[in-house]
Amino acid sequence: MDEPAWSGTAPVHTSVAVCGRFPEGAGHDGPDAQMSDRPTPLVLTFNSGSSSLKFGLYRVAADGPIAQIRGEIETLGDGRCRLRASDAAGACQIDETSVMADPAAGIGRLGAIFTGVNTPAAIGHRIVHGGPTLRRHCLIDDRVQIALDAAVAFAPLHAPAALAVIRYARQHFPGLPQVACLDTAFHVDLPETARTLPLPARLRAQGIRRYGFHGLSCESIVRQLGPEIADRVIIAHLGSGASITAVKDGRSIDTSMGLTPSGGVIMGSRTGDIDPGVLIYLMREKGLGAAELEDLIDRRSGLAGLSGISGDVRALDRLAETEPNARLALDMFEISVAKQIAGMIVVLGGVDALVFTGGIGENDGRARSGIVGRLACFGLELDADRNHRVCNPLSAETSRTSVLTLPSREDDEIARHTAVLAFPVRQPGHHA
Repeated sequence: MDEPAWSGTAPVHTSVAVCGRFPEGAGHDGPDAQMSDRPTPLVLTFNSGSSSLKFGLYRVAADGPIAQIRGEIETLGDGRCRLRASDAAGACQIDETSVMADPAAGIGRLGAIFTGVNTPAAIGHRIVHGGPTLRRHCLIDDRVQIALDAAVAFAPLHAPAALAVIRYARQHFPGLPQVACLDTAFHVDLPETARTLPLPARLRAQGIRRYGFHGLSCESIVRQLGPEIADRVIIAHLGSGASITAVKDGRSIDTSMGLTPSGGVIMGSRTGDIDPGVLIYLMREKGLGAAELEDLIDRRSGLAGLSGISGDVRALDRLAETEPNARLALDMFEISVAKQIAGMIVVLGGVDALVFTGGIGENDGRARSGIVGRLACFGLELDADRNHRVCNPLSAETSRTSVLTLPSREDDEIARHTAVLAFPVRQPGHHA
């Protein structure tokens, strides 16, 4: 399609079911084709956050991963963590609270679940940033472990927890192949104009560039859209962390986050893009050091800093009518997201489908309405009833672009990539 989507073209229809289950599409350049002749191993996945650790046990078949067990270890405070897990039917497998230094320390307790028929054959880890040397999903060995340790500086809010999980997992599941699934991998082939930061060449040569994040989430969206994916798709992953990604023919061509996951749109506690002069001023005039700036940018700003109340949009929604700062924070968030989406429309030369995902994108109809309403000049329009019922497509019949919401299935992608890398299929004629 050569015309911009707002110039009168009809909404693009994808393979997403209307008001039904979201189908698993073939995806683009995914591992499914490589899995048709392989066994169906059990893969344990770890997806670590700053205060929680989600895990899942998947049987990885040719037609996709099937969850056997899902669970979470979450911090409760006072040195305690809660471990919960249920099977595919929802039956509780374990629910206990005990003293743990952090969620990673609870991995040893998982041995009570993952035994016998539930013994994993491989383990996959979500890694937010692999630094300049690790750009694609890979098996973890000592060399990779060293590279991941060196990349902590690129994602100090996320990397330490993930590395602790890897160390515990290698200790408690010795001998099992373990795979690093990188959130940056989906963006590895960004065009030069998107990946290059406006800095001198000597700094760019040291790996200072745009990496992009939420790649596993974006992969899962592309897969769900299937082989009939529209040419020009914008993925809005909105949660406590948030990013906007432009996808052309199934591949990332631009994204809002840059060197680290701190840039782009306003987030729960992160600034998003901010005038660098603000940081220089705070250093020079207020005496803030690197650690204090990091804490300010990553933990005390965004929605939490704007409102002075919370970084959770649900809490701000409840107070928006009576607390001006809550309303201000929500309005600024919606404008920030809409501006990034508008920029990606320019990059793509139009937009055929806008997909919301992540905790806010999937569950907050008010936020979706506020964002899309600010994009009306591009011909985007929601159907209020379908948006409220979360019934795809969310767009009105008069909208020039399809608007959808799809679940972020990061753990499915971790399971897929882990199975492919841990159990490679030998090509015909190959001899050991």
